[in-house]
Amino acid sequence: MDLSLPPKVTDRAFARLAEINETSTAPKALRVAVEGGGCSGFQYDIKLDDPAEDDLVIESSGQRVVVDRVSLPFLENAVIDFSEELIGARFIIENPNATASCGCGTSFSM
Repeated sequence: MDLSLPPKVTDRAFARLAEINETSTAPKALRVAVEGGGCSGFQYDIKLDDPAEDDLVIESSGQRVVVDRVSLPFLENAVIDFSEELIGARFIIENPNATASCGCGTSFSM
């Protein structure tokens, strides 16, 4: 799939992924997917995984972030980042396609 504006990944997100993979004997990619559900209609699923053949792979310094073909249209021009605050640390998605989102930031509507 060829998107005009694929998702972007920040240096901070790649750096955190590198820290996670540093202690692993089998480094994984960060998979970002969109699924139906959540309190706003769609929710993000973020996990460590191996890339599939038809995934979009975004790579920097040997670290990979992958997005499956079904999720790509939902993540067009989105920014995948990492946030570390007093209340916790997590990968976050800044999605310009979302018309509304829940308070926790993992659920959205379009």
